Amino acid sequence: MATDVAGVEQQTKEGFVRGLGLLDSTMIVAGSMIGSGIFIVSADIARQVGSPGWLLVVWIITGLLTVGAALSYGELAAMMPKAGGQYVYLREAYSPFWGFLYGWTLFLVIQTATIAAVAVAFGRFTGLLIPSISESNYIIQPTKISSSYAFSLSTAQLLGIVMIVLLTFMNTRGLKLGKLVQNVFTFAKTGSLIALIVLGIIVGLLWHGDIAAANFGDLWTVRGSLQDVGHGLTAAAAFGLFVGICVAQTNSLFSSDAWNNITFTAGEVKDPQKNIRLALLFGTGGVIVLYLLANIAYLVTLPFEVIQKVPSDRVGSATAEVIFPGFGAVLMAAAIMISTFGCNNGLIFAGARAYYAMAKDGLFFKAAGELNKFHVPAWGLIIQGILAALYVLPRTVRADGSYGSLYNDLLTYVISAALIFYILTIVGIFVLRHKRPDVERPYKAFGYPIVPALYCVGAAIILVVLFVYQTTATWPGLLIVLTGVPVYFIWTRLTGGDPNAERP
Repeated sequence: MATDVAGVEQQTKEGFVRGLGLLDSTMIVAGSMIGSGIFIVSADIARQVGSPGWLLVVWIITGLLTVGAALSYGELAAMMPKAGGQYVYLREAYSPFWGFLYGWTLFLVIQTATIAAVAVAFGRFTGLLIPSISESNYIIQPTKISSSYAFSLSTAQLLGIVMIVLLTFMNTRGLKLGKLVQNVFTFAKTGSLIALIVLGIIVGLLWHGDIAAANFGDLWTVRGSLQDVGHGLTAAAAFGLFVGICVAQTNSLFSSDAWNNITFTAGEVKDPQKNIRLALLFGTGGVIVLYLLANIAYLVTLPFEVIQKVPSDRVGSATAEVIFPGFGAVLMAAAIMISTFGCNNGLIFAGARAYYAMAKDGLFFKAAGELNKFHVPAWGLIIQGILAALYVLPRTVRADGSYGSLYNDLLTYVISAALIFYILTIVGIFVLRHKRPDVERPYKAFGYPIVPALYCVGAAIILVVLFVYQTTATWPGLLIVLTGVPVYFIWTRLTGGDPNAERP
């Protein structure tokens, strides 16, 4: 059964249960987007662009790109309301090869490394409440495997792994439990973010009006600590500012990413032709508004130079400390724990549906294409969980001898690759309009062809700047994607698949 207009949970011919309504779907969009990034990345952006006005511009650009892309995806979601989402769109617009490259990158890095990063962020902020949980409190001391890499197991890493295991297990028990966790935690963290915004703006305007006046009275003057954004450029020069705005998108876009995860779950959404596009609109639009307001709250409570230099980039914690002196950081730590827990539930829940679609095409482990008695792809969840948990363990060795996390490097590398796939998917709207003009389109992309084209142009400009001025952080991401080329042909040869096969 393709749709469920009556809104009653029914089973599809694939075995999925259509149990996600509009509210549930919107919670997946919003919950997957809101993690810990909004509470941290504005410090780095402030160093890259150098003024309050340009900080807000970066978030506005991110908002326009994100909502524009989401509105465009609505057409594809209405055309192909199947499990797998973006993987299916790329497969149908181009070929199974392009769908596989996306699915491979999703599994290898985008989804799994993000899950690992969010899990360790959960452990790190738990450490502010329970000091024994720390990235430097080792159960297994760092063991170097080269001058650049090591393995370790700290209490924070262990908690991150436990979180991945717990959420993976919970999501194998069926759709109802997964969506309950998602809804409860998304409501809680959205409420926490709204409280930070409202209280921050009130306290800032009533008791720290001089800070608001300094930041908003001089929006555009570049000042404070400026970061080299590539080739020695900084925001002090006009072209350096342009490059800085583009480079800053890696922070703001990453904090706003994962909205497309709802498309992976299309096989479980009631009336998917309508509800997915509305969830994309309400979810991305609502989160982007909250993100912009959060930055306004930061700017009315903290001097811009303080935002640039706040310890560990914890801008949200610094703002909470202004609102609740003495225990604001603890409250923010609790809020981020809630936020990251809900974020990872959405990521874990959705990712397995993409692998399910790949497995059905013979392009992933066969077991991932099977549903358990609870009507969910349990083996897809387990395989994803194993790789995500493994990503928690490797450490990078910095020049000063301290340790970083491998997944941070992987995510830095792959953000440009993710943009490439977003562009390809939206170009796919034009391709499918030409290839399949007679296919029913219950919803057509808003502002077609102008809005989709503007997204592609804007994202392409950002990509070019990143590849030219952030080469060490972007070209490795392209190499990660390209590892999927030999894997695809090896996989299709081993499984007897036809690389040029057209799917119905």
